Amino acid sequence: MSVITRYNQAKQLYESLGVDVEKAIETLKNTPISIQCWQGDDVQGFYNKQALSGGISVTGNYPFKANNIKELRQDIEEVLKLVPFDHRLSLHAIYLDTKDKIGLDEIEPIHFESWVQWAKNNNVKLDFNPTLFSHPLSSTGFTLSSNDEDIRNFWIRHVKQSRKISNYFGEELNSRSVCNLWIPDGYKDTPYSRLNPRKLLKESLDQIYKTKYPNVIDTLESKLFGIGAESYTTGSHEFYLTYAVKNNLSVCLDAGHFHPTEQVSDKLSSISLFTDHLMLHVSRPVRWDSDHVVSFNDDLQNITDALVRDELLNKTSIGLDYFDASINRIAAWVIGIRNTQKALLKSLLEPKELLHQIEQEQNYTKRLVYIEELKSLPFGLIYDYICLKNNKPVGLDYLKEIEAYEVSLKGKR
Repeated sequence: MSVITRYNQAKQLYESLGVDVEKAIETLKNTPISIQCWQGDDVQGFYNKQALSGGISVTGNYPFKANNIKELRQDIEEVLKLVPFDHRLSLHAIYLDTKDKIGLDEIEPIHFESWVQWAKNNNVKLDFNPTLFSHPLSSTGFTLSSNDEDIRNFWIRHVKQSRKISNYFGEELNSRSVCNLWIPDGYKDTPYSRLNPRKLLKESLDQIYKTKYPNVIDTLESKLFGIGAESYTTGSHEFYLTYAVKNNLSVCLDAGHFHPTEQVSDKLSSISLFTDHLMLHVSRPVRWDSDHVVSFNDDLQNITDALVRDELLNKTSIGLDYFDASINRIAAWVIGIRNTQKALLKSLLEPKELLHQIEQEQNYTKRLVYIEELKSLPFGLIYDYICLKNNKPVGLDYLKEIEAYEVSLKGKR
């Protein structure tokens, strides 16, 4: 039976429940995913070769890592061939393109001009991240909340320059660029004062966000704890959420940055009432923030259900954040993107109006019956059709493409 025949049968089944399948596909098409550049080279970047630090660790020694900008772009282009629709690319500051020896507090849009040209050539929009880790001035474990004024001011300048670059991306590519801030600051052991570092962080943020940029969406990414900061994290969820709401900024919720028993999906509706924008880093924690490749699991489905059911897609940016060096890096990207798309599609194929009506009628038996039965409907056949219509590999076929690409790299990396 052909992909199109199976699609038509699945479409008929969904339409019998009142679902507009073509509308769901169009919505998915207009929901880009911001792909993390750092999966391709194990978060090394091209600024220096300093060992990873700041609670970041990459395990595995799979061959064919990208060693320079040309190879990284080549790999990302391969990924784009294997997933339907247009997407975004999230860059860290350490992925600048320059031969000059400059400080991270001296980066300028010119150092990312080639990335903008590449993005235009590949119909990709760009997001940005200041890099406040793996640097001599982050070795104490504190950056924007450091009690050393010189260190603190260095990182303030770096984030200010990063926001300028993000604004440049937005201007050049006609799409507001997310500039996401995460810092590794914290204590390994219990601090005497939990307030003092947060006072300094607030002062730093006040300086950084004094200037407003029309083409930037500023987001603050919290973390529960990190390696070397197990007892105290300056940039906690409560701190950033409060600061963001007060200062009209956005928060970034990383699926791995919370306690294992917390559900990120449950936070979305509450935060959406008080902010104009949400940022998500889709990841898969194993035990905790281990940044595994995104799996099509309940946690992911709960997140996309919350976004679709409460109509939050238009005010949410979705990005990936994981780095796995134990498997083929192209596959790691593609698996995560396709799984996120599948979860979104499954959510979009629910009969929203019907389910809302059932809930308003307080018919909770009927609600549970529908929600459970919907889980086994053939949404995968709809996704196969999307891939076919967009000239992308269907089902397992993308693995053949990745294996062929890997063969082409042997002896070259």
